[in-house]
Amino acid sequence: QVQLVESGGGLVQAGGSLRLSCAASGRTFSSYAMGWFRQAPGKEREFVAAISWNGGRTYYVDSVKGRFTISRDNAKNTVYLQMNSLKPEDTAVYYCAAALRGYSVSDDLKEYRYWGQGTQVTVSS
Repeated sequence: QVQLVESGGGLVQAGGSLRLSCAASGRTFSSYAMGWFRQAPGKEREFVAAISWNGGRTYYVDSVKGRFTISRDNAKNTVYLQMNSLKPEDTAVYYCAAALRGYSVSDDLKEYRYWGQGTQVTVSS
């Protein structure tokens, strides 16, 4: 069992930056691949970024490439999402998730077993 807690969301102007954090409980964090997803009002939850168990592989949705960076610190049981050049269309609740297959950098929600409660990101124009 893994518990995930996101933090770092907030209100920012377009062009600004935020760094989201996701702290995980449990001693097996380093074996999981981790992902970030987001859900805007009235829309389905969508994939944003993923990172393999050791950080060696990352994967991004096209709309955030070059602006967002996913990273992890296994010593701190934490995964991060650095978000730069934010746009109003990035407004959503952001969720982190853990996948049992550590080498996976999947964009498929079904691959992820554990989910956090989400943190709100609002980008004003």
